[in-house]
Amino acid sequence: MNEQELLTDCLRRLNRSGVTYYLTGSMASNYWGIPRTTHDLDFVVQLPASAITAIVQAFSGDFYIEESAVRAAYQPPHQFNAIDTRSALKVDFWLPKPEPFDREMLRRRVRVTLFGEPSWIATAEDVILHKLIWNRITPSGRQLGDAAGVVAVQAEALDKNYLKQWAQELKLVDGLEKLLSGEIKPKQT
Repeated sequence: MNEQELLTDCLRRLNRSGVTYYLTGSMASNYWGIPRTTHDLDFVVQLPASAITAIVQAFSGDFYIEESAVRAAYQPPHQFNAIDTRSALKVDFWLPKPEPFDREMLRRRVRVTLFGEPSWIATAEDVILHKLIWNRITPSGRQLGDAAGVVAVQAEALDKNYLKQWAQELKLVDGLEKLLSGEIKPKQT
């Protein structure tokens, strides 16, 4: 099973489960920007306690997923994963933090079709900002390259006022300015 097949499988499972979600991370930057190889998937899931059983059941069988790990996600780092037993690829699930930007990302998610599956995905602007946040946490040319790829592909379609507003709030102004000016370039694939 490759990344595309895994993504399609996960989207089907999430759609059937009824859990509110959106795709983020490298697969989201691949959608909006310049694709690169990735070995995991990242989803944000809104997971009330009543939905724990639904998500565990949705991923049981072909995935190694522990209900105790899902329950532990209510504490930092607010994350759990499922390992695809067919490919050993990992799917990370993040619970949104109760912070304004996380709430805004969930509110702004958009419906698209990925490989024939209806899907919810973070907006291009939110992917850029999220990549800048992750670069601040763990500096990486990969995060910046992904963000630059989204800027390069989406260009004039980006809501620059939204980007600047949140960059100011999140203290990401310098990184955003470097992306928008082209100082940070996408990685060549």
